[in-house]
Amino acid sequence: MSKLKGFLFSSVPNILCELGSSTKVGELMKGLGSKHAMIVTDQGLRKLGLTDKIQEGIESQGIKCSIYDKVAEDPPESIVLELIQQCKENGVDGVVGVGGGSSMDTAKLTAFMAGDTKQSIQEVYGVGKTVGRRLPLVQVPTTAGTGSEVTDISVITTGVAEKKGVVGGQLYADYAVLDGDLTLSLPPKVSAATGIDAMVHAIEAYTSKFKKNVLSDVLAREALKLLSENIRLVCEDGQNREARGGMLLGSLYAGMAFANSPCAAVHALAYPIGSHFHVPHGLSNSLMLPHVLRFNKGEPKAAEMYKDLTPIVFPKEAGLKGTDVSVMADGFSQLSLDLNIPVNLGQVGIQEKDLEFLASEAMKVDRLMPNNPREVKLQDALDLYTQAYNN
Repeated sequence: MSKLKGFLFSSVPNILCELGSSTKVGELMKGLGSKHAMIVTDQGLRKLGLTDKIQEGIESQGIKCSIYDKVAEDPPESIVLELIQQCKENGVDGVVGVGGGSSMDTAKLTAFMAGDTKQSIQEVYGVGKTVGRRLPLVQVPTTAGTGSEVTDISVITTGVAEKKGVVGGQLYADYAVLDGDLTLSLPPKVSAATGIDAMVHAIEAYTSKFKKNVLSDVLAREALKLLSENIRLVCEDGQNREARGGMLLGSLYAGMAFANSPCAAVHALAYPIGSHFHVPHGLSNSLMLPHVLRFNKGEPKAAEMYKDLTPIVFPKEAGLKGTDVSVMADGFSQLSLDLNIPVNLGQVGIQEKDLEFLASEAMKVDRLMPNNPREVKLQDALDLYTQAYNN
C-alpha cells in the first residue's frame, strides 16, 4: 500500500445544488447580513432575464439590490476598478456574481477589494497576497465550464492584453448556487466549448505537477464522468434539465479539483489566444487540448495517469483501442468535430505569422506553465501552436 502524501484542500463552505435554486439567493444574502447587494453580470444575461428572479428574491427579503451589467469577456482591470468604486460609494455590503467566469471573477475580486483591505489592486496580483476581509459573496454560474464559483482565483486583463491572476483564500465565496435552469438558454456551441473547458480543468488537475492530491483526483475523475455523460445530451437538447444539472455539478467538481491542484500548459497556451484574438476561453482550451495531451505522453508518469482517464471520458473508444492518451486526444478532436466547434487556430482568425508571438506570450504565464507534468520550452510552445494551426 502506497504511503498517503499530505495535502491541504480548500473550497467554499456551502454549495446549494438544486434546479430553481437561484430564487433562494435573497434568503442566503439575508442570512449573510447583507442590506444592499450588488449583482455582477453582463448585459446579455440581463437582457435574457436571467437576473430577474434573483433580483426579485433579494428584494423580497427587504434587501436593496443594484445591478452592474458591464462585465465583458476577459474582464479588463478598468471595469473592476469602476465596480469597486461604485460599491464603496453606494454602501454595497454584499456581492452576487451571476454569469460565466468573467462575471464571477469580477464579483469575487470586487467583494474583496470593497471589503476592509487597505491594499491597491496592483498589490494583490499574484498568489497569497490578499490581506483583509471581503464582503459577503454568493456565486451563481450560468455556464457549465469555468468552475469559478468554487475557486479562489480571479483572472483579470491588465494593460492591452495581459492576464494577471489574484489567488487568495478570501476569494472563496460563502455560497455556490447551482441552478441548471439558468443554463437552458445556452446555445449548443457555447455548451460544447464550456463543457470541454470543464473537462480540461479536471484533466489538468489530475496530472498537475506539484499539488495533485487524492481528493482532487477523486473530484477530477467524477467531474469527467458527469461531463462526458452529459455534454452531448445538452448540445442535442438544450432543455434537458437533468443533463444541464449534471454538467453544472461536473463543472463544480472540476473547479474544486483545479483550485487545489492547478491547471497547466493547456490553459497557459489558451490565455494568449483569448486575450489577443478574443477567442472565448473554453474554445481556446479545446483547440489546444489534444496537442498538449500528445506532448505530455513524453512524460512517463503523465502517460500512466492519462490511462486512468481515457476509459472515463471515452469508454467506447477505450474498449476498442485501449487506454493510451492518443485515444483520448483523438477522442477530443472528434468530439469538437461532432459538436461543430472549431478544431484549428485558422478557424478562429489566427494566422501562421502569429504563432511565434503566441508562443512567446504563453511562456510568460508562469503561474500555470510550471505545473505541466512535462516541461514546456519556447520551441515546444511554438510546436504545439503549429500543430493546432495545422490540425
